[in-house]
Amino acid sequence: MRNEMNLQFSALSQNESFARVTVAAFIAQLDPTMEELTEIKTVVSEAVTNAIIHGYVGNAEGVVYISVILEEAMVKLTIRDEGIGIFDLDEARQPLFTTKPELERSGMGFTIMENFMDEVEVISNESFGTTIHLTKYLSNSNALCN
Repeated sequence: MRNEMNLQFSALSQNESFARVTVAAFIAQLDPTMEELTEIKTVVSEAVTNAIIHGYVGNAEGVVYISVILEEAMVKLTIRDEGIGIFDLDEARQPLFTTKPELERSGMGFTIMENFMDEVEVISNESFGTTIHLTKYLSNSNALCN
C-alpha cells in the first residue's frame, strides 16, 4: 500500500528541525533501522538547509516543499524550492564546494545525500528553483503502512 505526505513551510532556518522530525515521524511506520532513520533525517536537513541558505538566500518569504511517498520498503522524498536555482549543478555536487564560505559551510550537502540515499536526482533551473528527488530502499522494513 502507498502512503503519502506533503509538507510546506516558510524558508526559515528554525523550520529545518521541524522538517527533519516530521519526515522521520512519518517514515517511522516502515520501522527503519536507527541508521536508516538517521541517514534520512540528515539528508532532509541538508536539502532543506540548501533550499533556505542557497535557494532563497535567506529570504524568509520563500517556501520549501517536501513530499514523502512510502511504498513497501521504499522511501521517496522530494524537496523543492522556488529560489534562484543552481548556476552550475556539476560544480555544486563536488565535495567541499560552497557558494557561502563566509558562513563556514562545509560544501558536503550533495555528497552526504549521494552517500546516504540509493538514488539522487537534482533538477535545477536558474531563477526557477531546485527539486531534489531522493530514494532509499530500507533493508529490513516491517512495512507497517501495508
